[in-house]
Amino acid sequence: MKKDILELYSDYLLSSFGYTTATGLSDLLDKQIGHDKITDFLSGSDFSSGDLWLLVKETVRSVESYDSVLIFDDTVEEKQWTDENEIITWHYDHCKNRSVKGVNILNCLYNSQNISIPVAYEIIRKPVLFCDPESGRIRRKSRITKNEMLRDMLRVCLCNRLLFRYVLTDNWFSSKETMNFIKAGLSKDFVMAIKSNRTVALSLEDKKNGHFVQAAKLDLKSDTIQSVYIKGIDFPCLLCKQVFKNQDGSTGVLYLVSSDTDLTYDRMTTIYQKRWSIEVFHKSLKSNASLSKSPTRTERTQSNHFFASIYSFFKLEKLKIRHNLNHFALRTKLYMNALKASFQKLQELTA
Repeated sequence: MKKDILELYSDYLLSSFGYTTATGLSDLLDKQIGHDKITDFLSGSDFSSGDLWLLVKETVRSVESYDSVLIFDDTVEEKQWTDENEIITWHYDHCKNRSVKGVNILNCLYNSQNISIPVAYEIIRKPVLFCDPESGRIRRKSRITKNEMLRDMLRVCLCNRLLFRYVLTDNWFSSKETMNFIKAGLSKDFVMAIKSNRTVALSLEDKKNGHFVQAAKLDLKSDTIQSVYIKGIDFPCLLCKQVFKNQDGSTGVLYLVSSDTDLTYDRMTTIYQKRWSIEVFHKSLKSNASLSKSPTRTERTQSNHFFASIYSFFKLEKLKIRHNLNHFALRTKLYMNALKASFQKLQELTA
């Protein structure tokens, strides 16, 4: 990897407020670096999650602690006008409740001391073509599930000797295989959201006798925890119910489970609140790091641009720590400085 070009390109992604192109960066640098060098950088070799780890490792080591958490979630960024391939294809977007054409990225965010650092990621690839029996259309699918990808990423984090105590996910990643892997395979704990129809047993005897009941049908108070056995899980877990108000005034219910049976309700919910940092990460990635602003056309240049965008977020996070400003405040500061320079230049031209 040409680190000097990566630094320039990632700075360009952070400072740009429009489309990001090799020609645009070359013009910004007064052609001191030709656009062909930037194109070669994006198309030269495949950047990976391992390359990201090498870039963030030093910062991670300076903030990591035993009580840190790993947060997993995926995000979909629409690229409606880009030609379809293995990574730019149709994905179901849970925020929009429909399928959109774009990129789907599974991210692993390390949260320690209120600092969020992306330590691993996987772009969802769908190389397998099949005929949808309902519509008769040719569709694409991945060779492995996102839960399998998550477990592979956890193995890598363990190989990198990353210190963490809890794994946090929403209900899309709370499969029994993933739960068992975290607790039995890694000797770590999890705090996860589960669907309301997930079945649990209230005692070991009920579990042995096959007496399971849906979480939504339990008489759970919103500020208490209940010891349960989740179907398909050998070890006991804690279950709690959070009741909250949505922005539209409606009432929402969230069911949480944890493999750490020593947690209190307050501690369990406080740990899970850290999961919100990955939502902030995804929002900043799209709004501040030019995730979808590149017109690249090949899978390699597209995936390398996404890599640079994730690295740009990391650089923005370091600036947040240094200047005590959130990502959007930092971008506003950049925008105002650019606007002042543009206004001054216009005054000179019209004088």
